Amino acid sequence: MLLRICSAAILASLALLGSAQAQSQLPLDSIQIRSLYRVPEPRDEFVRQCAPHMLGRWAHPEAVCGCLHDHAAATVDDPDLRQALLRGISETGVPTIETDWVPPSKQNEIGPTFTKIAKPTLQCMFEPISN
Repeated sequence: MLLRICSAAILASLALLGSAQAQSQLPLDSIQIRSLYRVPEPRDEFVRQCAPHMLGRWAHPEAVCGCLHDHAAATVDDPDLRQALLRGISETGVPTIETDWVPPSKQNEIGPTFTKIAKPTLQCMFEPISN
């Protein structure tokens, strides 16, 4: 019995060693490394969080969310305001910024930020932006 267990362990070790050597000979590019660790892309994560809020409102919620990420939020230059806007969209499905999501020194820029994103937001929702 002990002989069988030792033989099985040795065979399993050899199989794993051969598999590891075969894989180590293949060069990994950045896409393969990213897929090994399953690191989500920020845009993909945003669309994943946003789309459920768009269900029932739009025929293609992923497209609307992707457009909002790529066009509406991209017009916001300030990183704190942009991050707050993305958070608002992903949590509610509509462009929103809570004042406590941005530093006090930038809270007076919330209104002008909405003015800046108005046209691209409406285009994303009603007139698809073509590249």
